[in-house]
Amino acid sequence: MKPIRLVAAFLTVGLWTMLSRILGFVRDILIAGILGAGPVTDAFIVAFALPNMFRRFFAEGAFNMAFVPMFSKRVETGDDAKAFARDAFSGLATVLIVFTILALVAMPWLVLAMASGFRGDVRFDLAVDFGRIVFVYVLFISLAALLSGVLNATGRFAAAAAAPALLNVILIATLLLAQTGWLDTFSLSAPEGTEVPGLHTGTLLAVGVVLAGIAQFWLLWKAAARAGYDLRPKRPRLTPEMKRLATIAAPAVLAGGVIQINLLVGRQVASFFEGAISWLNFADRLYQLPLGVVGIAIGIVLLPDLSRRLGAGDDAGGQHAFNRAAEISLALTIPAAVALVVIATPLVSVLFERGRFTAEDTAATALAVAVYGLGLPAFVLQKVYQPLFFAREDTKTPLRFAIWAMIVNAALAIGLAPLIGYIAAAIGTTLAGWAMVWFLAQGARDLGQAAEFDDRFKARIGRIVLAALGMGVVVWGVSALLADALVTPTIRYGALALVVGAGIGTYFGLGQAFGAFRLSEFRSALRRG
Repeated sequence: MKPIRLVAAFLTVGLWTMLSRILGFVRDILIAGILGAGPVTDAFIVAFALPNMFRRFFAEGAFNMAFVPMFSKRVETGDDAKAFARDAFSGLATVLIVFTILALVAMPWLVLAMASGFRGDVRFDLAVDFGRIVFVYVLFISLAALLSGVLNATGRFAAAAAAPALLNVILIATLLLAQTGWLDTFSLSAPEGTEVPGLHTGTLLAVGVVLAGIAQFWLLWKAAARAGYDLRPKRPRLTPEMKRLATIAAPAVLAGGVIQINLLVGRQVASFFEGAISWLNFADRLYQLPLGVVGIAIGIVLLPDLSRRLGAGDDAGGQHAFNRAAEISLALTIPAAVALVVIATPLVSVLFERGRFTAEDTAATALAVAVYGLGLPAFVLQKVYQPLFFAREDTKTPLRFAIWAMIVNAALAIGLAPLIGYIAAAIGTTLAGWAMVWFLAQGARDLGQAAEFDDRFKARIGRIVLAALGMGVVVWGVSALLADALVTPTIRYGALALVVGAGIGTYFGLGQAFGAFRLSEFRSALRRG
């Protein structure tokens, strides 16, 4: 992949991811307004987090980090890539089916592992019931993630990037349908002796998750078949290639497990504070927008590109790809981080404060948004650094670093919670993110030329920071001028759009003036994408 196509592919993935995240905002706005930060919302968030957590074990993070480099090399060398992909697909499906059955039986213990603060609370029974519905999602979405890896490794990014939008489209439709009353008889029963407002909607949401997983899998299976990879299941075989894949994937699975333990620690801390799981979840949605658009897109595009370059001995090309990925990532996420810190309260208020989501919920969520914003560049830099190791089939080194970062997160989140409450979870996540970047940067010193920052990156990074800080001042000033408009229901969306527009215009204007980037580079990438 040529350097300019790397940027174009990133933009393809980023734009689709942005659409998905915007739809995710619409989904969460509806959830906040309909359900508020109450027991059904908390229970659904914990239940939905379970399949999402395990899909990162099995596919999106761990498995694909081992599978994509091996598959990419077979595509490049002309080996039988299709047979390798089919064997991997069949093996993963077998493991997932067995694991899903076990998880359904063990659901009460899984919920306690996620949120022990729910014990003896109506939220526990709800989370167990929701969990037994939504966990089937892990089977379909994990296989869909493997199919995404096949498509990405062959340079086909659009279908894989578009698929996540289906989840939010289906859940939005489910929420709207729930409000019509057409399916009022379709609901779980409330725990004996309790009344649970919103239980009907929560039940439909859980069913919607499963339908979305099936839809995503079908879309990607058809796309892979059109690309020449008709991966029909067959009896799994433990071939030498599968043994090697398992050997490489095992440390990545453990590293993915460490990352999920970090999230688990945060939820455990939050579960002891009423409403905190919902606050952190809505804050997570805000910082996940730039993280998804930039960090995930870069990781998806960069790994197969680096694997091909380093496999061909092109260290200079690998260095160029690494530096341009780092450059564009920071050029887009540093200003986003500044904005999340400076206008956290207006963002949360305009997007979520309505119905059962109160001003108190806004204040608590905004604090978490600002803390997560400080860690945004770190979360993105991890996505840039990790492919340097994975492209060399080195999954053990990132595992070691992830363990150290986990220790940092647990010490901060658990140690600070008695002193400062739920926000300790967000502080632990952010500081552990920066610790992980430091560990990765130190480890990358041994990876040669491909991991070195070039003169262009060094010259531009300071200018990017300066332009972002200038933007922060302007955004703060405009939000202060529009303070009344931002809390007026009829015009607050327009007021927020003015604040965001002023920030975007200021940043790109200052960036061009300071030489942080050239707008022509983005236009050229879009034309060639």
